[in-house]
Amino acid sequence: MKNEILKQLANRKSVRVFEDREIPKEDKAAIITAAAMAPTAGNQQLYTILDVTDQELKDRLADLCDHQPFIAKANLVLAFCADCKKWYDAFAAAGCSPRRPGAGDLLLAVDDALIAAQNAVTAAESLGIGSCYIGDVMENCEQMRDLLQLPRYVFPAALLVFGYPTEQQKSRKKPQRIDEAYLVHENTYHTMSDQELSDMLSFHAGEKDYDAWIQAFCNRKYHSDFSREMSRSVGVYLRDFLDGAEESRDE
Repeated sequence: MKNEILKQLANRKSVRVFEDREIPKEDKAAIITAAAMAPTAGNQQLYTILDVTDQELKDRLADLCDHQPFIAKANLVLAFCADCKKWYDAFAAAGCSPRRPGAGDLLLAVDDALIAAQNAVTAAESLGIGSCYIGDVMENCEQMRDLLQLPRYVFPAALLVFGYPTEQQKSRKKPQRIDEAYLVHENTYHTMSDQELSDMLSFHAGEKDYDAWIQAFCNRKYHSDFSREMSRSVGVYLRDFLDGAEESRDE
């Protein structure tokens, strides 16, 4: 029989409707401590967590993150930022003459931030507290950086909202996941055939025609305005980030 942690991981689902109920301070502290205890590259903890408590800031986040009002209603809102700045600043302050952070440093910091975020999610679940990842924190990146006062080399990797799920949310069926046979490739990557891709995703279509379903899904998600804006704004951020690395080589 599965242990309690495995049960919680299997049953956990995103929660977007919360009870009007405060998260106790000790539980909030436990969630943040769990995040800080996450695996991290070289024990550097290449992230900074923003505990968003200001209601006006929550309201603005909800608007910028694809107009999702439930974000503003969440009792606990944490922004996990990939942070390449603090170690760079520490090296500079100590006279180490550090190079500017590059693309590899950013991706490593994003990994650290997301691992910490998932620890927070798992801890919250163990306390009966629901959560939802908000990937749209990367949308409108320029405005998001201004709103959260993020300097160069700090990137908003994920936003998490927490709260006690309503009974409707508790009883809501968890969406089906892709069969693990398609997710796990032995040793090397396997490029799937058209038929394999169709077999992998066909459960999403249900009774609908698969071709019609995937066309509609592509239009709703991949070709959506928010998806295009996310790619554009993150691209602008990356160019600015990498320009900083180029500047250091020119100095």
